Amino acid sequence: MTVALDTNRYVDLCKGVVETVGLLEEAESIVLPFVVLGELRAGFAHGRQPAENERILRRFLLKVGVRVLFADDQTTHHYASVFRQLRRQGTPIPTNDMWLAALVLQHNLALHARDRHFDHLPQLVRV
Repeated sequence: MTVALDTNRYVDLCKGVVETVGLLEEAESIVLPFVVLGELRAGFAHGRQPAENERILRRFLLKVGVRVLFADDQTTHHYASVFRQLRRQGTPIPTNDMWLAALVLQHNLALHARDRHFDHLPQLVRV
């Protein structure tokens, strides 16, 4: 199984949270969506140890089986579908999380996230 990490689960990984560490050790591969990468680096910019956090992130991205996933034209169609579904349901979620959901759906990934608002998208596979 290929797992897409949300920002909060990357933080859990760095903190050594057993659930996340175990799941990722068992995963075939790990994907860090571009929006997560942006959120992490924005957080680093406001943190106390931006250089150290960037060093840890770069080391993670160099691991075998880890890659960054970027949006393409097809992703925009998935985004539009997610947007429409959430709007019809009256259950909006943050824009970055709609991009994350679109990438997960497009590439048939399993999402590892803590945010409950992803429950509004039952078509997402969650781990």
